[in-house]
Amino acid sequence: MHIRVILPVIGESLLDHVRREAEAWAAPGTTIDCVSLERGTASIESEYDEALSAPGILQRIEEARADGVDGVFITCFGDPGVHAAREIIDAPVVGGFEPATLTALSLGEKVGIITVLPNVLPMLNSLARRYTIERRIGTIRVVDLPVLGLEDHEVLVNRLFEQASDAIGKGEADVIILGCTGMLGVAEEVKKRLADKGFDVPVVDPTGAAITWLESSVRLGLTPSRTTYMPPPAKDRAV
Repeated sequence: MHIRVILPVIGESLLDHVRREAEAWAAPGTTIDCVSLERGTASIESEYDEALSAPGILQRIEEARADGVDGVFITCFGDPGVHAAREIIDAPVVGGFEPATLTALSLGEKVGIITVLPNVLPMLNSLARRYTIERRIGTIRVVDLPVLGLEDHEVLVNRLFEQASDAIGKGEADVIILGCTGMLGVAEEVKKRLADKGFDVPVVDPTGAAITWLESSVRLGLTPSRTTYMPPPAKDRAV
């Protein structure tokens, strides 16, 4: 099985880290490769950033289609370009939000999402409405760190723990989702710290949810519904 991870930003400094994280979640026999964008933004923290990244994402989707990959993970919690991508590739495509939230909904009644900055909240609320799950989301909180500032592991874990424990203590959530795919390698530590405080709740890592979701879809032989329009390859379309 071949899964392509699209890092929907420009630059290559994060590629190895993202690939290693995806490989850590993948089952034996799954091959992971990772590409970034030739054009776009350095991070995605708003609807504007998403719009600027879309052409570069779809370029990478066209390439994935030509390469015959089995599944694609666009590694951003805002699901940029996901629904457009599903129209042009005959393979499952996910971002971070959908697989993480659908996984969380099977583990608890109230979902708490902890994301990066207040300016991404409208994006996530819009996705919740699109997937008709807004009534099951008890809270969406922030750690007040930009995507490019998440490399400070200790600060990130501390802020995730503070927000998660407060949300659980107030009855706003009984399952926690890390609301940014840049929150790499911290889910288990946050879960342990919550358990030490007496909160034995699931903590869903969006990268783990996405990779395992794609693997399950491929093994079940599932592909995107073709009731939606699937345009011809780019070379056959007028520009």
